Amino acid sequence: MDPDTFRGDVGVEGGDVYWRRRVSVLTGMLVVVAVVAWGCASGSDKPTTTPKAGSGGTDAMVVSLPSPKVSPPAASPHPSGSPTHGSPSPSPAARKNGEPCVANDLVVSLRASQEIYKGDQIPGFLLTVVNIGQIACTADLGPRALEMRVSTGGQRIWSTADCVAGEGIDRQLLHRGVPFVRSIQWPRYLSGNDCAADPPTARKGKYVALARFGTLKSSRNVFQLK
Repeated sequence: MDPDTFRGDVGVEGGDVYWRRRVSVLTGMLVVVAVVAWGCASGSDKPTTTPKAGSGGTDAMVVSLPSPKVSPPAASPHPSGSPTHGSPSPSPAARKNGEPCVANDLVVSLRASQEIYKGDQIPGFLLTVVNIGQIACTADLGPRALEMRVSTGGQRIWSTADCVAGEGIDRQLLHRGVPFVRSIQWPRYLSGNDCAADPPTARKGKYVALARFGTLKSSRNVFQLK
């Protein structure tokens, strides 16, 4: 394009006409921008144009877009400064001496006198119950309630609870830290529900002895008959 063309236009039409054309072009561009912004805005808010006086006698168009709506904060279910308090839980009643023992009060242990019994040696065991609770408590430590079992291959073959004469109840007052000790011997024969029959003799091999009191169990004692 010839650079003198615009000079000729200015000379013919005058400087005022020249700048009015430039302002018209600029205004048209701003209108296009405003229309695009209005089309992208969401909701029913419409963009507004605010005329603003500028230098040189021209009008500049300022486009104001809709501001985002801010929802008010949700009200707290509990006003500040007023803490909620739950109902106090009742304190457990204090236990008294002589009450029945509970599982947490007792420790049951069993210890074999040796690991190997030869010939006609009778396996012997010490069964111990210790009260570790805060009070002296009572428990039935008879041969049924406080039981010792002998098993082999996962099968129970003898128990102190088998063939007990009478009720088999032995109620004891257990003081804190004072062990109750019972000596038990296994006569090397099998026991069961038929106490009138002549019980068979246990064979040589490995056996396991275990003491039980309710849900409490002692450690396993592995021993051999040779």
